[in-house]
Amino acid sequence: RVAGVSFGSATAISIDEGAIHVPVRLVITVQANPGKGDELAQAMKAYCLAAGQEPGCEQFELFHSAHEPDKMVVLELWADQAALDAHAERNAANPPTIPPGLRASGGREDYQFER
Repeated sequence: RVAGVSFGSATAISIDEGAIHVPVRLVITVQANPGKGDELAQAMKAYCLAAGQEPGCEQFELFHSAHEPDKMVVLELWADQAALDAHAERNAANPPTIPPGLRASGGREDYQFER
């Protein structure tokens, strides 16, 4: 089940006016409280759609685990670190609103493209 939307396609390293742009991949795990996975996914849908429209966002998707309905992962792909930093600033200024009692925990892993 996908609660987000994919935007664009994955890109490799690019060079623009002498600057090197290295894509940044984030894998964010989200654990809903027991029995709240569908509710949490629905609550996160608008945020995922909005984030996917931000400059430099190439993917921002929320997936449910095939075997654990309260476990999800958000896959993010940003064109470069600057795009991710801009997203983080927007996120800090206007954090996503998740109703209380839905999210139990989560974590984040960052990946960079290596050839």
